[in-house]
Amino acid sequence: MGEEANANHRLMAVVGIAQAVATAQTPLDVARASIGRARTALGGSFAALSVWERDPGWLRVLVNDGDLAPGEEPLPEHETYPIRDFPDVVEYLRREWANGGEPHAWVETVHGRYARTGSYEHQRMADLSRRGRGCCIVAPIVLHHRAWGELYVTRHTDAPVFGRAEADFATVLAAVIAAGVAQTERLEEVRRLAFTDPLTGLANRRAVDTRLDEALARHRERGAVVSLVVCDLNGLKRVNDSLGHEVGDRLLVGFGSALSMCGARLPGSVAARLGGDEFCLLVEGASAADVERAAEELCARARWLGLGDGVAVGIASTDTDAGPVRTARRLFRLADAAQYRAKADRSTKPVVAGRAVAELADAPPRTPAERRSFRGRRQNDS
Repeated sequence: MGEEANANHRLMAVVGIAQAVATAQTPLDVARASIGRARTALGGSFAALSVWERDPGWLRVLVNDGDLAPGEEPLPEHETYPIRDFPDVVEYLRREWANGGEPHAWVETVHGRYARTGSYEHQRMADLSRRGRGCCIVAPIVLHHRAWGELYVTRHTDAPVFGRAEADFATVLAAVIAAGVAQTERLEEVRRLAFTDPLTGLANRRAVDTRLDEALARHRERGAVVSLVVCDLNGLKRVNDSLGHEVGDRLLVGFGSALSMCGARLPGSVAARLGGDEFCLLVEGASAADVERAAEELCARARWLGLGDGVAVGIASTDTDAGPVRTARRLFRLADAAQYRAKADRSTKPVVAGRAVAELADAPPRTPAERRSFRGRRQNDS
């Protein structure tokens, strides 16, 4: 292949990878979309893309492509390697930046030819030898000036060894992959902002609506128990007026933490702030009795906060005698009515929506001036 044709081939490969990762939603999507194209563009027989997970301290393989060795899988679930065995990614980056350079891919062989010196050199060599491969390119994937992971491409023992030109090209491909990963991070941040309350870090109303619709669909299909705990934090206005909104925000954050802790007793639950002083806990799969015990703990923790006047808590569940619940609106209305009863009675314990509360929820306003309106009140939404 001539020099011009080779340049065009590589340009098309870069464009192809950039287009493939443009619609990726997660780093795994980026890996799956790019790895085959990167391997082919570099003339490799095998390629892998790994991420450096700092907390456990390992390189975790996201995807393998090409001629797989025994034990390798295209989408491995548990293929990890201690970073201490491959510190070259970190050390090489640090050395390059210390010298004013940029991250760059390098070539290693089963015989150590072209390999850089270092106490860890034998790890790459041993890995190549064990899997019948002759040489490899290691291209660091760098995000926010930190090593995020690596692109790893190999050739068979009887194939030509990668040269400097291929290493340069691998550096470019790694940068394109890094751009794709960065985009998924931005998308995740957008999703987080869209479904998270900025003050407490809990889910917001939009997130609850989405999860509740999904949970009730499973309830209708398989009978899964769905419960909703609605909380109204007492005394927030008094705290804001007497101590200031900053203290009021601390009360909201503190209660949000208490709600999250109690929700942890119920696997799969979602703790959320609906807005203002209203919170809720969405629970799927737990019995109404378990939900009530968690809500009782929440009431106790709210009194321990030292600010405000406790919390009014109402519980509605598909697992009680409040009648059939087929819609989110119905479940919310029952929980609202139970919470209203708790607030009216100044109850220090949660009120569970049973038949009496269901009658309250379904009754028309007693007077035209009655201000209390249960969420989404309609006559035929059970």
